Amino acid sequence: MLKLNINNETSRLRAVILGTAKSNGGIPRLEDCYDPKSIKHVLAGTYPKESEMIEEMEMLAKVFKKYDVQVFRPDIIEDYNQIFSRDIAFVIEDTFIEANILPEREKEYKAIGKVISQINKENVVVLPKECHIEGGDVMPWNEYIFIGTYSGSDYADYITARTNIDAVIALQELFPQKKVKSFELRKSNTNAKENALHLDCCFQPIGKDKAILHKNGFLIEREYEWLVNFFGEENIFEITKEEMYNMNSNIFSISEEVIVSEKNFTRLNTWLRENGFTVEEVSYAEIAKQEGLLRCSTLPLIRD
Repeated sequence: MLKLNINNETSRLRAVILGTAKSNGGIPRLEDCYDPKSIKHVLAGTYPKESEMIEEMEMLAKVFKKYDVQVFRPDIIEDYNQIFSRDIAFVIEDTFIEANILPEREKEYKAIGKVISQINKENVVVLPKECHIEGGDVMPWNEYIFIGTYSGSDYADYITARTNIDAVIALQELFPQKKVKSFELRKSNTNAKENALHLDCCFQPIGKDKAILHKNGFLIEREYEWLVNFFGEENIFEITKEEMYNMNSNIFSISEEVIVSEKNFTRLNTWLRENGFTVEEVSYAEIAKQEGLLRCSTLPLIRD
């Protein structure tokens, strides 16, 4: 059996589910795209090729192997996008929570059935139907759980709004010992530079006490300010709108010292090294065209 353990974003990783780009289904129809960036690349004829995305994911798998991390992969569904395993579930402490995702993505969850069967049934939770949530919006950070949400009355109009207040309340009830802190995110169906699809598109804690942030991803300035005060201004790497668009906050920590990052993130990677991190650079620019990057394609199961 798998003994799940996730209390934060940066403790030493031991086991992870990494998505797959195999049999990805080719270029989607516009009406089947879930985010503005994918729409842009479909229209421009620059949608990523399956072979290139497979190569990128294998590069990440090699980094995990180097650090002796156990890697699970989903069963392959023919002609189906299974890259973003973070969307379909997440772990807090020893509990595996199924995300209530867009209904057309149910199959993705079933494709990790082999992993779920190795988890004690009592530790697998399905939230009530009215709770909408995806793993990219959920960040355990020691005594806190940070959650990205959107509570506008026009929630249903946004295919980019993935986590609602019902889910925030449900997680607080599930983990009464934790402080659940939610953040309103800026949403746009049409402009990727004005859209924080998930919390990890504009924020991520790294190391012991540092964070990557993008101010404009937050709808309410005082919520952004809360994070600045929490981590301390000197510990924050503030990314530009262009860097947010390129997913600079969506890197992935193997430990408090080791971070996997995209090789084109030169400004960020320089800052990380200056601050004592080991940076494992990989190519992930093709996958990034679907508004997701390293954190989106990983579902951590066990950290020390």
